[in-house]
Amino acid sequence: MEDLYIVSRCLLGENCKYNGGNNLTPDVVQFYDTHRCVTVCPECRGGLPAPRPPAEIVRSAADGYRIVDRNGRDVTEAFLTGAALSWADVQEYAERNGCRIAGAVLKANSPSCGHGVIYDGTFSGRRIPGDGVFAAILRGQGIPVRTEEDLDAQKE
Repeated sequence: MEDLYIVSRCLLGENCKYNGGNNLTPDVVQFYDTHRCVTVCPECRGGLPAPRPPAEIVRSAADGYRIVDRNGRDVTEAFLTGAALSWADVQEYAERNGCRIAGAVLKANSPSCGHGVIYDGTFSGRRIPGDGVFAAILRGQGIPVRTEEDLDAQKE
């Protein structure tokens, strides 16, 4: 069974980033070119446009967490929907192609794809321990997650 890797589309140069741009990362492109991959953008899959206001996870004792954009709009449902649909898309692709989901290379710090560290919800650039909603789904499934910042740990 062939290994399959999940890769954030913005890291490959797709203009799906909140500001309408991308996070093109040559090391990720090289990884993509040498491994079987499926690409995702959970935020766009959840119906959010590009460009859009930046969003961050805001934690509270009462609500657990919400995802709010810089304008104060609660976009939690779009993020949760996009993460769930992206995971379903990946599973369907893997099943259809007889692949084993072996890992992911996702966008660091993102409220969708961040792994281990995310922005703190104050839009100040401060980071805290945590995972984005899509990365959390993958980790819950036992799928190793890396970011463009620690891609070397993903190489075989």
